[in-house]
Amino acid sequence: MKTNNISKSKTDSGHIFSNHALLLLIIPVIAEQFLTSLMGLADSMMVSNVDDYSLGAVQLVDSINILVNQAFAALATGGVVICSNFIGQKNKDKAQEAARQVSLSALILSVSITLICLLFRNGILNTVFGKVEDALMVKAQVYFFITILSFPGIALYNAGSAIYRAQGNTRRPLLISIVCNFINIAGNAVFIYVFGLGVAGAALSTFISRWLSAIVVFVYLHNKDQMISIRDYRTIRPQGYLIKRVLALGIPNGIENSMFQFGKLVIQSTVSTMGTVAITAQAMTNIMENVNGVAACGVGIGLMTVVGQSLGAGRKDEARYYVKKMAVWAEIAIILSCLFVFALRGPITSLGGMNYESAKLCMYMCGLITIVKPLFWVPAFLPAYGMRAAGDVRFSMILSVISMWTIRVGVTIALVHVFGFVSPVAVWCGMFSDWFVRGVFFTIRFMSGKWLDHRVA
Repeated sequence: MKTNNISKSKTDSGHIFSNHALLLLIIPVIAEQFLTSLMGLADSMMVSNVDDYSLGAVQLVDSINILVNQAFAALATGGVVICSNFIGQKNKDKAQEAARQVSLSALILSVSITLICLLFRNGILNTVFGKVEDALMVKAQVYFFITILSFPGIALYNAGSAIYRAQGNTRRPLLISIVCNFINIAGNAVFIYVFGLGVAGAALSTFISRWLSAIVVFVYLHNKDQMISIRDYRTIRPQGYLIKRVLALGIPNGIENSMFQFGKLVIQSTVSTMGTVAITAQAMTNIMENVNGVAACGVGIGLMTVVGQSLGAGRKDEARYYVKKMAVWAEIAIILSCLFVFALRGPITSLGGMNYESAKLCMYMCGLITIVKPLFWVPAFLPAYGMRAAGDVRFSMILSVISMWTIRVGVTIALVHVFGFVSPVAVWCGMFSDWFVRGVFFTIRFMSGKWLDHRVA
């Protein structure tokens, strides 16, 4: 495969990335994010055909697995920033060494987490979920044990795909993700329906697809005819400086994401007291809101590579320019996605088998999101991707954590428990308030230029 040379020369307009290069970068990321969302939904639907305990076990355990995966995703974020910065400097040797250190860090972190989770898996389940029905807990224990063994696979795949994104190649991770996700679905069908393994079958399929994706991405990274290649694995030794820089960028992002997940769990517990209609409506609304945000998130992920390479080349002006430019692209993506989901909200609730009251409430909340999200989401999230790529990770972490707990969670709990507004609409009021506050502070930070004063590598 030919090396992607988009970072090596300016375009005719004087900018580092042409519009064509930007589209080649972000479209595969958007497709991969969308595919992942669909595959997760397909997994749940296939397991739900076994019994309610199986679906419940998968959903409970996945709430833990998401937290673990956030740690791996945070490490990958640090890898994207470091590697793309060295690429912008046209320092191929440093970029390759950074990629080796990211891979080593992913292996060490994931094996450590795997061993801890294996040793304390039953205690973790009992602590997090407390007293649940014995049949549900047994299935959860089986599913958790097998998926724990897949942690190194997902960590290494995240590291490998981050290395490819850093050099502007988002197409390869997409192709690997497509193949492995469909293998996961096929594995589910075989293990669940043919061999009757239930949750164990779903976990085995996940285990195989995750390890396969890790193996395939590192087989490709072994190819020396590309910008970054990883070879001679036995010669990789820890380099404290690079590992420290990766962790310094990744850990704050991991804390931010983890606090976000904890906040969601608190909000979900509040909704669970509102009755079946509210729970069902909120669950389906969450799915639709995730879908209409996939494209804009893909733009943000691509922005990290663009800003990283721009700053590595010493072009702060370019970093500013691309944050503004891709914010416009993200806004267009949000508007189109919201309108698309809004148009399909009726058929979606019908296919989901929702009763009339739940469907009515869900469609109402979807309408609110369609109006508010295009106003607040982009300033609340898009600049943060660029700031992380510039090394301004502590500001993003502190603002996001404070805003999550004081605004999103605080407003939701106040509306429900103080003002007696017993409806999941309260959750979205809290979320919209959070988006607004984040947007104000991120805009001020961006305009100040202080986010450009950090040293990445």
